[in-house]
Amino acid sequence: MQIRIKHAIDNVPGGMMIVPLLCGAMITTLAPHTGVYFASFTNALFTGALPILAVFYVCMGARITLRSLPEVIRKGGMLMVTKIALGLAAAALLGHFLGVEPIHTGWLAGLSTLAVVAAINDTNGGLYMALMEQYGRPEDTAAYSVMALESGPFLTMVSLGVVGLSAFPWQTLLGAILPLAAGMLLGNLDPEMRDFLSKGAGVMIPFFAFALGATLDLHRVWAAGLLGLALGLILVLICGVCLIAVDRIIGGNGTAGIAASTTAGNAAAVPMLVATANHNYFQAAASATVLVAACVIVSSLVVPPLTAWWRARIRRSQENIPPVDPPHPDDSLPWNKGAR
Repeated sequence: MQIRIKHAIDNVPGGMMIVPLLCGAMITTLAPHTGVYFASFTNALFTGALPILAVFYVCMGARITLRSLPEVIRKGGMLMVTKIALGLAAAALLGHFLGVEPIHTGWLAGLSTLAVVAAINDTNGGLYMALMEQYGRPEDTAAYSVMALESGPFLTMVSLGVVGLSAFPWQTLLGAILPLAAGMLLGNLDPEMRDFLSKGAGVMIPFFAFALGATLDLHRVWAAGLLGLALGLILVLICGVCLIAVDRIIGGNGTAGIAASTTAGNAAAVPMLVATANHNYFQAAASATVLVAACVIVSSLVVPPLTAWWRARIRRSQENIPPVDPPHPDDSLPWNKGAR
């Protein structure tokens, strides 16, 4: 008996990312100690997103030629700068009305400047790369090596005006791009290594997707309620519109912009890290953690179908462009008479 599992997954937008991610999230939600219970390799699969992503970067780097490197830096840099700008704008606007305290009563109770900025600043890199692997180009996927500098509390603290971690370790900056650089070096030195390593990029996607999903507890969406759902949808909409515009300005078709309109799983840890550096944020940190976790799950579920829809829309518009007829010679000119 044959079951067409891959065919079914491929029919889901971003399926090789979203289906394993949901499987990991469901197991964590229903049986949170599964990995620890079975230990060994099973627990490693539940907790090993970063090592798998590191291997993915090496494989992706092997596909990047030196000629395409400027585009990788330009696209990744512009998308990252746009998200930083959105975080700064949110910090300035909400900080003016809310300050560092969360809203205490009403439908918006728990909403804070910290929650919104933390949810904006960090992109879900695994989801972005999986979507670009399916709908984009290798250069689009590799652009996350630049965007990876968003990770952690640093940019959120900068946006909020906190100076507790103002010195970003150079080792972390370098470590974010070393696997990609190693893959690029191997791929550009030896075409056979490029062919060998590039085949592994797609294989890695469902494995790091499952590991990322295993960090998500779907109960948090319920705890955040309608506010968490609404915040996730609003941030996807705002970030999506801005990032699509930027992507198109720098020569893309907007697909990478939508794929980058997510919130990373590790962003849920940022509020507590910020509160540790600045005690003024302790009161907002707990509710912010729940809201950011809701944004992670909402954006992970909404962005893949949006990306697939946008890519199909772009493809249809390209197919409907009528061919340009070659200019006909003007018969009124004596030297063109009889040319047709």
